Amino acid sequence: MPHPDTESARFEDLLAERLVRYAELRPCTTAFIDTRTPGSAEKENFTIIGPGVSESQDQHVHIETPHGFNIGGARQPPGCVNSQHSHETAEVFVVYSGRWAFCLGPNKEDGEVVLEPGDTISIPIHMFRGFKNIGNDFGFLFGVLGGDDPGHVTWAPYVFDNAKEYGLILLEDGSLVDTAKGEQIPEGKRAMPPTTEADVARLKRLTAEDLADCILPHDKLKPTRASGLPEINESPIIGGASPDEGLDAGQMTWSHGFHLRHLAIVPDVVTKPHTRAEEEVILMYKGQLSIDIAGGSVDLGPGDIFTVPIGAPHRFANRGDELVEAYVVRGGDHPTAATVVE
Repeated sequence: MPHPDTESARFEDLLAERLVRYAELRPCTTAFIDTRTPGSAEKENFTIIGPGVSESQDQHVHIETPHGFNIGGARQPPGCVNSQHSHETAEVFVVYSGRWAFCLGPNKEDGEVVLEPGDTISIPIHMFRGFKNIGNDFGFLFGVLGGDDPGHVTWAPYVFDNAKEYGLILLEDGSLVDTAKGEQIPEGKRAMPPTTEADVARLKRLTAEDLADCILPHDKLKPTRASGLPEINESPIIGGASPDEGLDAGQMTWSHGFHLRHLAIVPDVVTKPHTRAEEEVILMYKGQLSIDIAGGSVDLGPGDIFTVPIGAPHRFANRGDELVEAYVVRGGDHPTAATVVE
C-alpha cells in the first residue's frame, strides 16, 4: 500500500501541473500588434494550456503539456476591442462573463452577433473576426484553439497601419519588435508584410446570418444522461454523435480536433470513479465542483480550470447546495464513453 506521504506528494504534484485558479491567471497586456492602439490597449490575454497565438515574449503559459488543443482566455473592460483577424485552426469561445459582440469582415462590415454568459461560438477558420466587450463591466471569455500549434493570426490591413503609429512591428516569425523602446529588427529576421487586399479577397466572407449554426446559446443546451455516468447531464456542443455514450451530435459537428460539452451536476451527486481515453479539461462556470483524484480532492469554483490526465481514475462530486455547471473540452473528434473503475 502506498505510504500516505507519497500519496499526498503525488496529489500536490498533480495540482501544481494541472490546476489553474481564475484568481491566479497571469495576463499579458502586450500580446498582440494592436496592444497600443486606442480602444484595444486595455485587453488582457491568457494562455492557459499550450502556446496560443500570442506575439509577445512576455506571455506566460500556465500549462505547457500538449493536449492536442489550446485553452486560453481574454479579459476586457467595457468598450475594449480585439482587432479584426483570421485564424488557421478552430477558434471557439465560451462566454464566462460579460456581453460580447463578435464583429465580422475585414472592417467589421459583415455584421455582428452578440453573446451572453454561458453562450458558445465556433468561428470558422480563414475569415476575419474581432470581438468587443459591450457590457457594463469587465468580461471574460474562455477560448479553445485547435491543434498543439495553432500558428499565427492574419491581421486585417488597418491593424498594421495603426500599429505603425505606435512603434510596433510584427515579424514573419510571429514576434513583435517595439521601436518605441529602441528595439530593432534582429539580423536575419524580416518584418511581416502587411495584409494586402488580395490576401483579404482569398479569405471567406460570412454574415451574421451565416453564423447561426455556429452559435449555441446557454438556454438552448440539451441535457442528456450519458451512458456510463448517468448521474451527470451532458449537453453536446461541438462534435458529432457519440453512440457509445448515447449522445446526439452537438450544434457544431464539423471537425475541430476536440469536442466540447456542458456538464450539469445537481447537489449531493457523486459519480462513480472512472477514466477517460482523452485529455479532459474542466472550465468551471457556476457552483463548486469537487474532483476526487490521485488520493486527494480538489475543489473548483467559478472560472477555475483543471485538466484530468488520460487514464487517471477520478470522480466528480457536487457537495454544495447549488447546481454545478462546467464546460469540458476533450481531445479528438471521436469521443469514447467513460470507463467506470470498479
